[in-house]
Amino acid sequence: MEKNVPPPPSPSFNDFPEDVQLCILSFLHSSELSAFASTSKRFLSLCRHDHRLWYAMCHRRWGSKTQINKWGSGKISYKHLYRILNEYDNLIGFWRRCGDSDSNSNSSSAPLVFFEWGPICITGSRISPSRNSGYGVMKKPFIYISVTSNGEEVTYLDPDGKFTMIPNLKEDLIGELGALESELIRVNVSFMGKFHVVVEENSGFYGFTRVVSSPGSVRGEEFENVYGSPPDRIMSEIYQYFANRTSPGGNGASRRQRRREKEKQGRMKRWETQHFVKIVNCSPNPGRPLQGLWKGICDDMSLDFYLVSYDDIGGIACRKVGDSSKPLSYHAPVFWTSSTTFIESPFSHEEDRLYNCRLHLQPPDEAEVNRDRSDNRTASRMLFINSSYDLVIPDLDGNALNPRHVEGRIWQYRNGTFGFGFLKDNYIIDMKHIAKDGHLLDTIESGNS
Repeated sequence: MEKNVPPPPSPSFNDFPEDVQLCILSFLHSSELSAFASTSKRFLSLCRHDHRLWYAMCHRRWGSKTQINKWGSGKISYKHLYRILNEYDNLIGFWRRCGDSDSNSNSSSAPLVFFEWGPICITGSRISPSRNSGYGVMKKPFIYISVTSNGEEVTYLDPDGKFTMIPNLKEDLIGELGALESELIRVNVSFMGKFHVVVEENSGFYGFTRVVSSPGSVRGEEFENVYGSPPDRIMSEIYQYFANRTSPGGNGASRRQRRREKEKQGRMKRWETQHFVKIVNCSPNPGRPLQGLWKGICDDMSLDFYLVSYDDIGGIACRKVGDSSKPLSYHAPVFWTSSTTFIESPFSHEEDRLYNCRLHLQPPDEAEVNRDRSDNRTASRMLFINSSYDLVIPDLDGNALNPRHVEGRIWQYRNGTFGFGFLKDNYIIDMKHIAKDGHLLDTIESGNS
């Protein structure tokens, strides 16, 4: 009888050559690597290989997006660079300015901001619809995030978008930005949670330092950097204010002095703090095919941006994301529905007539291109929608709204895009992507407008 031969023992991590071990470790995140390094002195030494391990980790995550060997002029450690890029990774994508833009004189009418990787920096650009260029998207870079050769993280803001050539500068980005520092503004970029970021002027008067908090609430010691004035300074000013109001001998001299200090501070401050919220779901997926940021030509032939979002109970709402100078038209949804059930083609004769009798709104040059490509707008399925008219309070007479004023359709095309229209109108607004695979489409640089 043959004896059972035990299987050979599985090789352990220690049995692999060091090059293989480093390659395996490069697939870990920094927190996992830290836990691994704490298991033994040898592994701790292994995890300190900067060029062999941390370079591979940086290159694996961001090598296709930016030139990692040129950040900080190539003079900083890759472990330090990994920490910096890991913090900023969540910044990439679309953000929407929140708050009252009218209170900020330096606010642009475009509330949409797009952060993207550059060769040696991260660039933030204001994004807005073009006025007379069809589906063109205006892109105006205004914020640049990079690292100095000594490892200091720096952020410069170009409030007026004058220096659009900055993203194309050579390796010495920081030197070039420093030469323009009289025109640019040093700012801090602070995360308050994962999807809320604050951009505020880096004012030495309050001793600000750049703060990027981990996802979640801001720590107590970061209060000064995030909110502006230290608590003890606020309490001191409150005390002095009431003391001067009630003091019998108060002649107002101290109040005048404080007023002069505030006026001086106002002259020095060149940027009002702004808050931005991330648009997380800005692209469609198989389960949510209408989701994301889109652009379309409106009935007045102007281009507008639209954000389509799904709620937690299966409904869909579409709102405009555009010129914040027209606030009343940018709060109510353009269309909404509580059902996401599509009707597949072929459609009924009546539904075919409703679709075929409508004009597709598009720029004149696009009309010529699509004249012989009608298959791009062949509707594969349809969805019933409502307009925002049926969300208003009914009039006092109790007359019901005309269903044709509120009822509409979404027609999804074979290429995945869609158009929508209402029964009261004779046109369809066709949607196109603003960005795809992380890149803006139909971009018009501000200098070319």
